[in-house]
Amino acid sequence: MRIALFQMTGGIDPTANAATIVQAVADAKADGAVMLFTPEVSGLVDRDRARAAANIHAEDDDAVLAAVRAAAAKHALWVHLGSLLIRREDGKLANRGFVIDDSGAIRARYDKLHLFDVDLPTGESWRESASYTAGEGAVVVDTPAGALGVSICYDLRFPDLYRALTDAGATILAVPAAFTRPTGSAHWHVLLRARAIEGAAFVVAAAQTGVHADGRATFGHSLVIDPWGEVLLDMGEAPGLGFAGIDPARQADVRERIPALRHRRAIPSVERR
Repeated sequence: MRIALFQMTGGIDPTANAATIVQAVADAKADGAVMLFTPEVSGLVDRDRARAAANIHAEDDDAVLAAVRAAAAKHALWVHLGSLLIRREDGKLANRGFVIDDSGAIRARYDKLHLFDVDLPTGESWRESASYTAGEGAVVVDTPAGALGVSICYDLRFPDLYRALTDAGATILAVPAAFTRPTGSAHWHVLLRARAIEGAAFVVAAAQTGVHADGRATFGHSLVIDPWGEVLLDMGEAPGLGFAGIDPARQADVRERIPALRHRRAIPSVERR
């Protein structure tokens, strides 16, 4: 099965971001993909909270979501919309991913569980918890590419989430992201390969890249990794579409050669001395 990843340099204008994703849907379908994956914050990349607030809407009013759903239906293509910034019914904000089927229907939603609060040596400071509310559960959804376990960016650092997803039957792990350059250079490849190896699962990680209109810089390097940990696709830093094949037979072979998933045990207690 052929999948597509859209690596983008998202900006502060949701209309412009939506137009690039809609075109990516058309191009991915034309090139034979069964599913397209987009990065975290596909609809809006803007760390100016006051300016961004005017462009964050309830799900039913989000123009980017509506445009991508229409494009998915028009081109009969499944889309994992990595995440959008959404205003919840309680007025709080969520960083929410969507799995959209080839009729434009939303098959699954996922609110980012782990929020990134940190002060980096570069002087960059991130406080996701100041703006967003964490999700409360994990999601696996059946897609043409396989059983997809969804996550978002900083979730990557918490292997218990991916264990829960593979325990629930996930054969593909999606990790849409907007990794900073320092953390991306240090940890992106090794953590994604680890998640693939631990879960004997394909990992699909569509990423933001380049210097954005709000001044931030992201790492890029959208990846597809097979269950053995081999990198099937590394898109480097240029925006655009990339393609890779998902072969269920490869996964079955890896899981038979190293049947670690069958050998997992709950750890009832830890004795500290």
